[in-house]
Amino acid sequence: MSSQLDALRNHTTVVADTGDFEAMKALRPTDATTNPSLILKAVQQDAYRPLLEKTARDHAGAATTEVVDRLLVAFGRAILNIVPGRVSTEVDARLSFDTRATIERARGLIALYEAAGVPRERVLIKIASTWEGIQAARVLQSEGVRCNLTLLFSLPQAVACADAKVQLISPFVGRIYDWYKKSAGAAWVETDNAGARDPGVASVTRIYRYYKQHDIPTEIMGASFRNAGQILALSGCDLLTISPDLLKQLSTTDGDAPAQLRSDDTGEPIARIGADEVTFRTLLNEDAMASEKLSEGIRLFVADAVKLDALIDAQRR
Repeated sequence: MSSQLDALRNHTTVVADTGDFEAMKALRPTDATTNPSLILKAVQQDAYRPLLEKTARDHAGAATTEVVDRLLVAFGRAILNIVPGRVSTEVDARLSFDTRATIERARGLIALYEAAGVPRERVLIKIASTWEGIQAARVLQSEGVRCNLTLLFSLPQAVACADAKVQLISPFVGRIYDWYKKSAGAAWVETDNAGARDPGVASVTRIYRYYKQHDIPTEIMGASFRNAGQILALSGCDLLTISPDLLKQLSTTDGDAPAQLRSDDTGEPIARIGADEVTFRTLLNEDAMASEKLSEGIRLFVADAVKLDALIDAQRR
């Protein structure tokens, strides 16, 4: 019998969610995603510290922001030597509410990749799914820069991303699950909130069905998983980005992973939602989980971006 990971590949594009590119070699993902937290974690390992040191040394006179972007691209290039598909590289989360600065930073990242001989088709620029970030993605997509809209927790965010014609969205399963579990407290019953009933799984399923019902081509990549059950419950989603630990668990577990999401099974009709700014902000504000997790996610990524800056600056003293 094949492993659950091999079975999953029959229905879904498997993506590795890590900055540890050595861990990808045995797991054979198609694409890979990174973020500031994953890169920070990687450069603190002995295996990757030389990459940090070399980047800081080679660009000793550059601004910290430039060295950070060069480091992100160095990781991305190494990853692309392993995976056959695409890598996602994230714009600094401190720019999440600045459309113009996000556009400029993204253009800079793509320019670094292209200068290194990497075609832009192999790069996804990750941007937080704020209103400002989505509008930045709208401009970038029109220029041929493919975007991955991250920190996405709600259907209104997904609808606005689709309206901006972004390449891909990354709805976060595990963080939605975390919020509802924490809110329920002692009343939480794990078995009642597993599989299709998991609130994170249910959110991605609703987005998937909305996109399929309304013929939206934007790719959906489930992200932020807490357990293998969440992954298997979303088999059939366009892509799933999975941590190395969970990839290894799936690869060493025999079994099937039948498609739970299918484009020919879109469920009950979901009415169209407006993609204008007022509707976006109103619906996001009314969703306590989505608004809280979006804000929290940006804060966490900003904190790790600051730490990464400090590591780079320490190398150049």
